[in-house]
Amino acid sequence: MPRLVMKFGGTSVATVERIRNVARHVKREVEAGYDVAVVVSAMAGKTNELVGWVKEANAFYDSKEYDVVVASGEQVTSGLLAIALQEMGLKARSWQGWQIPIMTSDAHGSARIAAIDGTGIIKGFTDHGAVAVVSGFQGVHQPTGRVTTLGRGGSDTSAVALAAAIQAERCDIYTDVDGVYTTDPRIVPKARRLDKVSYEEMLEMASLGAKVLQVRSVELAMMHRVPTYVRSSFDDPADPKLGTLICDEEDIMEQQVVTGIAYSRDEAQITLRDIADKPGIAASIFVPLADANINVDMIIQVVSDNAATTDLTFTVPTSDYERACAILNSHRDEIAFKELQGATDVVKVSAIGVGMRSHAGVAARAFKALADKGINIRAITTSEIKFSVLIESAYTELAVRTLHSLYGLDQA
Repeated sequence: MPRLVMKFGGTSVATVERIRNVARHVKREVEAGYDVAVVVSAMAGKTNELVGWVKEANAFYDSKEYDVVVASGEQVTSGLLAIALQEMGLKARSWQGWQIPIMTSDAHGSARIAAIDGTGIIKGFTDHGAVAVVSGFQGVHQPTGRVTTLGRGGSDTSAVALAAAIQAERCDIYTDVDGVYTTDPRIVPKARRLDKVSYEEMLEMASLGAKVLQVRSVELAMMHRVPTYVRSSFDDPADPKLGTLICDEEDIMEQQVVTGIAYSRDEAQITLRDIADKPGIAASIFVPLADANINVDMIIQVVSDNAATTDLTFTVPTSDYERACAILNSHRDEIAFKELQGATDVVKVSAIGVGMRSHAGVAARAFKALADKGINIRAITTSEIKFSVLIESAYTELAVRTLHSLYGLDQA
């Protein structure tokens, strides 16, 4: 029988009644002839509650014990869903990450999946016809035998990796939205749901602010060529909508130049003034930040008139802004900058589309359109299928709406 992986997020399993609704979705697919593995998140709000308890117990907690505590949220959900499925007359059993096992690195709190042995789940399908209800977000570091967690949104990654491991026909990610949109519908009411998005486009969207899927899950889907649907768990289980398919670029018949507009408020700008323009200076700035696991995104270097000094501007996540400034100030003598300036009232707005590969002037049109609206661009980055601009956060909605209309995404 064909195999299917279904994943349900926290809002989808927030109450026992919603878990029963999830069970109805699962039953529909079982009756359609699939062997089904279901990956579940913790009930909405439970992970935050568990994290709060850990911090209350000890602000300087052991990360290994942190994982033991926060992984318990998914364990509760998997057991409840298995019970709900059994009540409907289906065979079902719960699986924890260590039982499968989902083997990971030992980076507790943000582990990466190393391998999955899907033999046990497949045997459950063939021997008992049982639905496998898997606790997402968790795994095990086999050398130590310790429970690990994959970081926020890790259940998406669990689902896609499991789909690859058991050679599932597809992976359906059920969320509180009915697919991937051209931009945030809360900002642009005319935003449209996309029928299909390429892996590359979805990867860019996820990394540039779209909250639909975790970045790592899209990477795995692209690496293993797992067709992945984004669907709504709040659809009627008897009449579900298809949602958005994330697939190979070749499977999309018509490609627009720009597929979507994303934005991220999680940006802070740092500018170092009058640093020496000589080899090694960039390394003296960015190596200490990398050692502290601070991701640097947009980088702009401007040579001054005397050609001996330069200004360097870059962005870091807002949550790392204070720490980044402290690290740079601690290396002030080595870097020899005259002044450090920063801003947290900035936002990154991006346009994504595989059609950019074959069309010139796509970004230039955006720069002119933003200028016509009086929006100043502080920094720019580009790649083959996207460009991003850093602007003042006050202009976020205006910029998103302007670009959405500019590339014809308002039109049905």
